[in-house]
Amino acid sequence: MNVKLKVLTAGVLFFTGQAVMAQKDSTKTQNIEEVVVVAYGVQKKSTLTGANVQVGAKEIEERPISNVLQALDGAGAGIQVASGSGQPGDGISIRIRGTGSYSVSNEPLIIVDGVPFPGNLNSINPNDIESLNVLKDAASTSLYGSSAANGVIMITTKRGKKNSSKITLNTSTGISSRFIKEYDRVGPADYYVLAWEAMRNGRRTSTPAEGIAASNAWASANLITGNLKTNVFNVPNSTLVVDGVLNPNAQLKYNDFDWAEPLIGVGVRQDHNLSFTGGNDKSTYFSSLSYLKEEGYITKSDFERIGLRLNADSQVKSWLKLGTSLNASVSSGGNAVDGVDSSSSFINPYSWTRRMGPIYSPYQHDPVTGERMYGPDGEVLYDAGAMRGPDAASGRNIVWETLLNNNTTNTYNAQGNVYAEMKLLPELTFRTNGAYNYRGTLNKIFTNTFIGDAIGVGSASRTAYFNRDYTFNQVLTYDKSFGNHAFTALAGHENSAFLRDYLYGYKRNQSVAGAYEFGGFVDNTSINSQIDTRTKESWFGSLKYNFSEKYLLEGSIRWDASSRFATDVRWASFWSAGAGWVMSKENFISNIKAINLLKLRGSYGEVGNDALSSWYPYQSVFDLGYNNGTEPGVILSNVADPSISWETKAQSDIALEFELFNRRVRGTIEYYNSETRDLLFPVPTPLNPGIPGNSIQTNVGNVTNKGYELTIGVDVIKNQNVKWTVNAYGTSYKNEITKLPQESIINGSKKLMVGKDLYAFWLKTWYGVDSSDGAALYVLDQTLYPDLKAADVRTVNGTLVTTKQAKAKYEYQGSAIPDFFGNISTTLNVKNFELSAAFNYQFGGKIYDTNYAGLMVSYLQGGAAHVDLLDRWTTPGQITDVPVLNSVTAVEANAGSSRWLVDASYVMLRNASLGYNFNKDVVKNVGINSLKLFVSGENLWLSSKRQGLEPYQSFNGTVNPRYSSARIITFGLSTTF
Repeated sequence: MNVKLKVLTAGVLFFTGQAVMAQKDSTKTQNIEEVVVVAYGVQKKSTLTGANVQVGAKEIEERPISNVLQALDGAGAGIQVASGSGQPGDGISIRIRGTGSYSVSNEPLIIVDGVPFPGNLNSINPNDIESLNVLKDAASTSLYGSSAANGVIMITTKRGKKNSSKITLNTSTGISSRFIKEYDRVGPADYYVLAWEAMRNGRRTSTPAEGIAASNAWASANLITGNLKTNVFNVPNSTLVVDGVLNPNAQLKYNDFDWAEPLIGVGVRQDHNLSFTGGNDKSTYFSSLSYLKEEGYITKSDFERIGLRLNADSQVKSWLKLGTSLNASVSSGGNAVDGVDSSSSFINPYSWTRRMGPIYSPYQHDPVTGERMYGPDGEVLYDAGAMRGPDAASGRNIVWETLLNNNTTNTYNAQGNVYAEMKLLPELTFRTNGAYNYRGTLNKIFTNTFIGDAIGVGSASRTAYFNRDYTFNQVLTYDKSFGNHAFTALAGHENSAFLRDYLYGYKRNQSVAGAYEFGGFVDNTSINSQIDTRTKESWFGSLKYNFSEKYLLEGSIRWDASSRFATDVRWASFWSAGAGWVMSKENFISNIKAINLLKLRGSYGEVGNDALSSWYPYQSVFDLGYNNGTEPGVILSNVADPSISWETKAQSDIALEFELFNRRVRGTIEYYNSETRDLLFPVPTPLNPGIPGNSIQTNVGNVTNKGYELTIGVDVIKNQNVKWTVNAYGTSYKNEITKLPQESIINGSKKLMVGKDLYAFWLKTWYGVDSSDGAALYVLDQTLYPDLKAADVRTVNGTLVTTKQAKAKYEYQGSAIPDFFGNISTTLNVKNFELSAAFNYQFGGKIYDTNYAGLMVSYLQGGAAHVDLLDRWTTPGQITDVPVLNSVTAVEANAGSSRWLVDASYVMLRNASLGYNFNKDVVKNVGINSLKLFVSGENLWLSSKRQGLEPYQSFNGTVNPRYSSARIITFGLSTTF
């Protein structure tokens, strides 16, 4: 936050908030000191020795976001974001300075108003946020010890100000729509021809003695009856495609093949916030009431939240200050299957609308006239898919099922923080905090009786989570200054407990239509409950010293114990040391007018990670409920290493900060090196010992991240009427595995090996297409398959290749880690107008595009086809990268390989806004202090290597047919009274 200062006399500065010292240097422009939030307190930015990125309230308030973490997309160097799904209310996934863990969480620690926050941040109104601070290095994070390996995000909510009162209204209305365009796919006419061609070529392969005319006739006769089942043209099945050409007399009986239109549209977004802030000499308060309703662009997906906040502080005695932060919210929403965990689900709207062949309609049509059919009451009749090809999900209908099924979640959140701050001595302060977080969620799912998973019976499930979190800390701070010396010593204790109650029930056989609760179902199919808890206790301390704010020293240490580990390895220590030198205060620099600030800082420290998915990783556990009739049964579900303990991340950081030319140019150049030791890792075991998952979680392996960060800000124009500012961030880093328990471990499309990175692709090497016969070619693995005279082995341009994907050579094919990524933003103020825009960019890195691969199959049997299939090989000598369509060799052509890798580079207009501030003289006549009208947008434009690709979907370079992020455009106003 920026501290407000009042000049009373020359050279003496006072402020209306917390005390800070301003730089007294007559040779330099007077600067208002900035105070930033740090671990267990605040600190002048100029005295920091750690890496701290701050996002203020102004950057958050007018953006149409429902989860405050979305404001960190493009917020600073070293912050890498995988965009959340388009499901309203969802947040984003964040990596701070790369990926340092393999099987445990890489998400940063969230701190809200000084205490850890384990809940979902969609429970907090973004308009209530004063600032977000991202702590990136050990010097800034080590006071959080075992929770800080992935960085720390400090969230500070707004509080009242003394002797002032204000009412603020922010309201906006807008629309939500699809942002990522769909892949280009062929239409009905081309589709039949491509399917016919694959069948004909397959016939030629399987029956080589048959003449070409006979094979053509066979494909024409079997195209519909033997494969696609449906003919949407007005010519007989056997004459629809003749000799590879669509019948010139063919006309569509209907053109009703758009599955996306009834599911994907435009949603309305409303966001209204009313806040009251004020106070007197003794007490201050901030309170707010908020309402958000965001409809997703996919049918029956939405998010609605009502929130209430009260923050209050009171100086009850000269030595005692009390305060509280209370937040409560109730939210509800309809959930669409986003595809990340349900990529193959029949009710995944993205997968279905993308992959359904362009000859099948959601609706029933008269087979003769082609007219859409309706029921006796005029209701739409949906097609259950009996006449579809094998790849077109016969017996299912995503539109019908979406309309009939229900999936909703209701969430109840309550967070309460209270503190007492006692001034024991002028230099000695004791503060104790207590926090309680409650989050209760109830998910309700109904599956209809007409079509789908519960056809004929219907089903209902209920999943409830009741999460409670308690945190208590006590912090003693000694702050002393004398002469040019300033000391701050801190000592504290913290303990926390997290409890989770889980309840699940599932019933089938609906008794009465319209009855969706359990009482309306007959069969008790499944019921289960579970309670889990974990605890943590910590002791910590720090010491900070500076001499004339020129020479800076900091050190900290923390001891943590986690219930995730056995008692003899439960405790671990984490620490850091940092130093800074403000060179611009030295005599040899202070007289250089062009230099306002030149600061060198560095740090080293160790932090930890225990964020395993298991609550009890050091214990071998059994699952209950595997009963044999009335006889109880249990099953071994996890074999543990009882000595399992902390991951430790050792981090070093060095940076140069600068401000030049009357602070019109600002920036930071930074280098960091972090090594995660004792990596928590699922070590593979032999298949025969009966160990669940064939692995045991233990501490093995090391991984490093090394990178550079660049931050630059420039006031291009700065005068009374015009101010134009440009800020840019850039990051480049390398990840490397430096130790493993065995030579290599293969996991999907990745192969972990010393000297490689966690996201290095290990795939069969695609060579291309043989121009002589259109065969798909792969580089031959000569070590495993030395028979170079085999029928499937060829030599092309001096390279040994094979047409059998099983004989292909596996090789490293690049990495998902980009070469360089960052953000460029600009703000232009012209009198009362304000324009801002922010672009995200990424250069390099790879994505394995399975969505595209699914549209490039060489044998169409009802699934959609990408337009690139039109470039398939057809004629000897043809140069193309799309193999011949052939029903017999399709498996060889479409195997997983480097063929499906694509460059992950992109440029994206992440957000933009245009606002107009009315002159105060104009609005004060109607009793308003300020009034601003604005239009704001998120996810506005994207340029990537392929239409349909979502290049920022994940960190590991994989994609899913998911509910992709939305484009949101809102119009609003902000006013104060």
